[in-house]
Amino acid sequence: MYQIIDGKKISQEIKDEMREKAAALKEQGTERCLAVIQVGADPASSVYVRNKKKACEYVGIRSLSYELPEETREEELLGIIGELNGREDVNGILVQLPLPAHINEDRVLLSIAPEKDVDGFHPVSVGNLSIGRPGFLSCTPAGVIQLLKRSGISIEGKECVVLGRSNIVGKPMAMLLLRENGTVTVCHSRTKNLKEVTKRADILVVAVGRPKMVDESYVKDGAVVVDVGIHRNEENKLCGDVDFDSVAPKTSYITPVPGGVGPMTIAMLMANCVEGLSD
Repeated sequence: MYQIIDGKKISQEIKDEMREKAAALKEQGTERCLAVIQVGADPASSVYVRNKKKACEYVGIRSLSYELPEETREEELLGIIGELNGREDVNGILVQLPLPAHINEDRVLLSIAPEKDVDGFHPVSVGNLSIGRPGFLSCTPAGVIQLLKRSGISIEGKECVVLGRSNIVGKPMAMLLLRENGTVTVCHSRTKNLKEVTKRADILVVAVGRPKMVDESYVKDGAVVVDVGIHRNEENKLCGDVDFDSVAPKTSYITPVPGGVGPMTIAMLMANCVEGLSD
């Protein structure tokens, strides 16, 4: 019988731990502050930003909010980031993606000081991760590692397969699993004999961006399956990249959607804000 990995419960544990740490820092005279910048009023982005503000409030992190109109010029946005880079009272800067088409996303992310890059997207953060130096970890992959560890699932020596190679999830996920001494394979749309590769996995992390793509034919008996995807189906219900109903009975552990990886992303953002640069 499979076990559900409860992301809501584990994310709450992490937020409670960060709340204690933030309170202890405050007693020592140090207050953490996160600046969140949103350009335009994309509904999904607005929900994420609202959830980040609520998490900051709960944990005890001061938050600054910049809600800029859709027509904001790139130079104006870069000017705000430059000002925040120089502020000693701000220790985290987050630009909510996606940005409007007229703004160069890469240029904006590069403009954030690496020591304030709590999203872990800056090339310096990614480079530090790849060579094992201290740096901010990308929040979603770091959340997956915490889900596994706090569920008592050992990564060391396991055959780990990551399905998806995005810069935000797939690539950093592979590096973090390597760091935990997993044996890692990264698959993508050009992988030949895909099911043969995924069926080798003791731990299968799916971040492919296609609703319910992975069914039971991709998964070996007793595997741990982590579903990073989130979509709305025809009935407007949330679902993941994994067809939960067909896959779950084959697994030992599986994350649900919603309530699995999703809540962990904001919990790990809070951890980045409170703890600063990771070791």
